[in-house]
Order: sequence, then C-alpha cells, then structure tokens
Amino acid sequence: MNDQAPVIDVRDVVKTFDKGLTRALDGVTLSIDKGEFVSITGPSGCGKSTLLHAIAALEKPDSGEIYINGEEITSKRDLSRYRARTIGLVFQLHNLLPNLSASENVQVPMYEISISPRERRKRADELLGLVSLQGKEKKRPTQLSGGERQRVAVARALSNGPPIILADEPTGNLDSKASLQVIELLKNIQREQGVTLVLVTHNASIAEAADRAVHMLDGRIESKAED
Repeated sequence: MNDQAPVIDVRDVVKTFDKGLTRALDGVTLSIDKGEFVSITGPSGCGKSTLLHAIAALEKPDSGEIYINGEEITSKRDLSRYRARTIGLVFQLHNLLPNLSASENVQVPMYEISISPRERRKRADELLGLVSLQGKEKKRPTQLSGGERQRVAVARALSNGPPIILADEPTGNLDSKASLQVIELLKNIQREQGVTLVLVTHNASIAEAADRAVHMLDGRIESKAED
C-alpha cells in the first residue's frame, strides 16, 4: 500500500436483485491502489462479478459509494463518457461485433472520444500489434481462434488509454494455453503501462498471479490477502 489515495475506493456498497430478495453485495468495502493488480475470487454467485460491474458503473448500488480517482461515480449521469475514458472492460465472452474486422472492433470505443478516422485506424492497428495480432487487422471474429478473439477484446479495452482495466472471467472460455497467454498479456500491460488491473476469476492459479487476492463469499469480502 502507498500514501496516495486509492484509485478505486468502494465504501459499504449494497446491491440487491429480485426486489431485494437476493443480496448480491452485502456492505462491501475495498480499496485498490494505482497500478495494483488485484484478483477477486470466490464461488459462483458470491457477488464478484456484481462488484466489478458496480465499479464499471454497469450496475448501480442500492446504497454505499464508489470513488474512482477521488470522484464519486454512483451519482454520475454521463456514465458512458466515464467508462469510455476511465475503464477498459474485458468479459468472459469477447463480445466482438461479428460483421466488423479486428481493427474495426478495436475502434468501437474510440467513437466516444474526439479522434479522427485515420487516428482510430492507426491506434487500433498499433494495439493489435501490442497483443501480437499484427497481420490480422482485417480478419473478422469468425476467422480468429478463441484466444485471438480475446486478445482483440483486450486491445479494444485499451483503445482509449484507460487507467483502469476490469476483466470478468476473461479466460473462462479458453483452454489452458490460451488462458495463460491472455493472463500474461494483461500482466505485462499492467506492469509496462502502470494501469490498475482488477480481474474476477474462479481459477486459483490465475488469482495467484495478482499482487493481491480478494476472496468473496455470500456478497461479502472474506479476505484481502497480499503476496
């Protein structure tokens, strides 16, 4: 930990579903420092994905507060702009648009910011090179392997240079070799670019790759172990 304010500061957050019958988050408090790699683990249904979605402003908490870079986001109105500039998202399903090329998919988040078409293409192709997909810029998702599609998704998450990357089971649909490649890619990006990486996983070996592992159970954080 350092003396700076945390880049992600979750304070006593509660989130329910099914008209309050399901308590997905039960007073979660968590601080994450700038440049830290934190894994969130736990059994299915424990609330780890809901927590990640709340940080990404995809889910609005019933109560509690979430601060990103010192700014409270739970009451923000322009959430699409916040996500475009601050958060890079990688999901278990790559969510690539099937009719677009790899380069065009990476460019999609850039439409939220002011950037010329030429610069969009240039940046997208550079990012595809970063994830070792040079030469496949014009390939559509169906022409790529599962691991390659997920690397396109990682490049897309980086498209606007966000300081925070949130990854929700990014290797859940990949074999062990492709999973290792994606995790190593994310770790290298985190270290080289200084981004904050928060990764949800049920895989213990993947969780151990993080600087710190946070374990959840029944909507609560049970432990915050550090290496």
